Amino acid sequence: MNEVPKRHEVRIHIDREEYMSPDPTTGKALYELGHIGERKDLYRERQGDREDELVPRDHTIIDLKQNDHFYSQKTVHIVVNGEQKETSETRLSFEEVIILTFGSIQQGPLILYTIVYRKGPPQNPKGSLTKGETVRVKNGMIFDVTATDRS
Repeated sequence: MNEVPKRHEVRIHIDREEYMSPDPTTGKALYELGHIGERKDLYRERQGDREDELVPRDHTIIDLKQNDHFYSQKTVHIVVNGEQKETSETRLSFEEVIILTFGSIQQGPLILYTIVYRKGPPQNPKGSLTKGETVRVKNGMIFDVTATDRS
């Protein structure tokens, strides 16, 4: 594991809150500093037409600049069964996709849900989602969700 030498502290902003952080730091330390939940991602704002940078949740060394801005609340636009949906989560669980689709989860031994997705991020461009799993989402991702009653 890389040890990050503490050079000096800089003022940064995470979700519009001001923090002092050693520079350099790690992605993991930034998630902890900003109290970013396990199913949220942290992004570093970029100027101009450059895309904002995903901060890895690990020991990758991050060089900071005074007044750097980071955020975790990013609206993601997805399509679920042909309908546009919005979420601020960057990971969705099997159950959350069902709730986005149908409004609730029907319980019962004869009810089966099937979730297939495509146009996902490079980590998971397409596939299926099963109970207990989560999937990273991105703008424009498409979900097809079916509920089957085996009776």
